[in-house]
Amino acid sequence: MTGATVPHGGRADAAGSGRSTLAAVVTMYRLTAGHRGAIAVAVVLTLVGSALGLAQPLVAKQAVDASGRGQVVWPLLTLLGALFAVEAVTGAAGRFLLERMGEGVVRQLRHGLVGRLLRLEMREYDRHRGGDLISRVTADTTLLREVVSQALVDLVTGSLVAAGAIALMAWLDPLLLLLVAVTVAAAAVVVASLLTGIRNASEHMQGAVGAVAADMERALSALPMVRVHRAEEREVAGIGARVDAAYGAGVRTAKLASVMSSAVELAVQGSFLIVLVVGGLRVGGRAGSLGDLVAFLLYASYLVLPLSSVFRAMGLVQRGMGAYQRIDEALRLPVEPAAPRNPADRPPARRPTGPSGTREPPVLALRDVHFGYAPERPVLRGVSFTVPQRRHVALVGRSGAGKSTVFALIARFYEPDAGALLFDGRPATELTRDACRRRIAVVDQNTHVVHGTLRENIAYAVPDATDAEIREVVELARLEEVVDRLPGGLSAVIGERGSNLSGGERQRVALARALLARPSLLLLDEPTSHLDAINESALTTVMKDIAQECALLVIAHRLSTVQHADHVVVLQDGRTAAGGRHEELLAGNALYRDLAAGQMLRSGGSRGSASGRGRTVEAPPSRPGRP
Repeated sequence: MTGATVPHGGRADAAGSGRSTLAAVVTMYRLTAGHRGAIAVAVVLTLVGSALGLAQPLVAKQAVDASGRGQVVWPLLTLLGALFAVEAVTGAAGRFLLERMGEGVVRQLRHGLVGRLLRLEMREYDRHRGGDLISRVTADTTLLREVVSQALVDLVTGSLVAAGAIALMAWLDPLLLLLVAVTVAAAAVVVASLLTGIRNASEHMQGAVGAVAADMERALSALPMVRVHRAEEREVAGIGARVDAAYGAGVRTAKLASVMSSAVELAVQGSFLIVLVVGGLRVGGRAGSLGDLVAFLLYASYLVLPLSSVFRAMGLVQRGMGAYQRIDEALRLPVEPAAPRNPADRPPARRPTGPSGTREPPVLALRDVHFGYAPERPVLRGVSFTVPQRRHVALVGRSGAGKSTVFALIARFYEPDAGALLFDGRPATELTRDACRRRIAVVDQNTHVVHGTLRENIAYAVPDATDAEIREVVELARLEEVVDRLPGGLSAVIGERGSNLSGGERQRVALARALLARPSLLLLDEPTSHLDAINESALTTVMKDIAQECALLVIAHRLSTVQHADHVVVLQDGRTAAGGRHEELLAGNALYRDLAAGQMLRSGGSRGSASGRGRTVEAPPSRPGRP
């Protein structure tokens, strides 16, 4: 994982998931690794400011008593003002350091999450929804920022300041302090009983927010389908149910937090009233001085803020643990192994032109490969074929035969359950995934085009490509008309998922991007699925040119795309059923004849009839508006 190292200790089911506030505080403290110096300075500044605040009631006591004796009080008032000003400055500086530290922790977490989520094993993306994973990077880390920047320090400084205030109150009047302690203890019992509920409600709320993000991402990514099928109201209702779930969990969290806040507020106000009434009676009975009562009341009011901050921090830490559980879970998802690059893993230099020699190892070989996305549901049951250097090999078969799964294994998204893949004669297990992927490029059927300029999309794999290199692949992919049409040419910004390009144009952009990487093996998944007949014919010519530079492995249902391939591999039920040239398979393989009949192909590659099961299958007459 690249980026900042994200500290997190213990398994999520160990200290991280402990329901006690102490375990939660320890877990949150671990997140501040690397920022302890800033925390120490902030704590010192906060304590200095608090000490200055604690000194102010004593000065006020002296001023009240001096005024009662007719003495000059302006020096004491000046000192009181200075103490107040210095307290404000140190408090502001400490708070800034804490906020900056909180932002630093969030940045660290987000770097770690982004680096982790982009490197997950492909199986993990099958198990987790993309929007929910994104929510962990955004919403969950934002909640943690408040915890680490405020709650942890508030717990420390609030406890110390409260201890100092209590000590001074004990020195001034132990009886009044006892009355205050009883009232505060009652509030503490209420707070402690609510903390577990607050954490549970927070976990449910964060999970519901993640579900909202996941459902929104799903609906927006398929917005044309949603609108064509008039499903807006259904999607609004479905996502609205997720929103309602988040609302319910948020309301429960707010209810518990409100009860806790009210308990603390009532305890503070109650203790203040007790001090005021009992202390006033004692002053009236000459059992204490007015200055002592004023100082005690000030300390009682000073006790409000630290105690409130401590109780609030306890609730906030438990809420933060709900977010941390989700972040920690994401940080523990398995990622692809990141082995160091080895110069020996580089693909061999390609010959400039001409067919490969007989002694050259094939660029790719599959030997009796078995694989299943789930152990009980095998997809490939023994696939074997080779792709020689600078040769055009096609994969055909019915839907579900395993063609796209073969591509996923070649790209090392998954590993075979049995059998072997070889690149340039070397087993894939001896190469890093990076080394394997540097040998290939893929033009996916989904034609991934991202928001950005046309140049950025083409040069995605080679961001430092020269203008001449980009122009070369633009011409090879027949993109000149697109470049001329778009305002700004290569600098034109294409919309999200290439919304201002046609399906065929997006496919040609993906082809140009793949060619720019100069791979040893180019994988084409349904390259003509979005092309008209003219562009399909042009692509066939392009593929012939590409085959002079690198090997081609093409998946196609439209057999017109593969009839000129050097070799055609027929897959059936996850097995290699046959292999050979187009004409040979028409003559000798029943499945291929059926596929050809469905595509109205005949020997020689022209449309109109197809050989099938020993007879000629004539093409039906064309209908208006139908190819």
